[in-house]
Amino acid sequence: MKKQYDNTELDRLIRKSISRQDIPSPVLNNSLKAELYSREAAMRKTSPAKKLSLWYLPMTVNLIIFLLLGVAAFVTISNPWLAFLAAGICGYIALAGILLTVIGIRRANIKEEITVYIQKGDVTV
Repeated sequence: MKKQYDNTELDRLIRKSISRQDIPSPVLNNSLKAELYSREAAMRKTSPAKKLSLWYLPMTVNLIIFLLLGVAAFVTISNPWLAFLAAGICGYIALAGILLTVIGIRRANIKEEITVYIQKGDVTV
């Protein structure tokens, strides 16, 4: 049995809709190229952006919070065994936070994504 996939009218309509009709004028094309080249030259003149890596920030905040909680537990709890236990748990959580951050950074390789670029003079785009 022969399949009927030959529809020349449909093919003609598809080719007509795909064809490109609007071509920019040479004046517009040249002005856009000139503007693009001027922006590119301005970007080359600016100083390179400074990189500020923030991968260590969550680890540092976790470390400070749990070390302060450990010190507070050690100072405020009157029973020495409970004070050492609470301070030890807080220290353990602080070290676990450091370990998890280091493992997460190495496994996910997101050190570059957690970087802020600071530029003195910004070129308007």
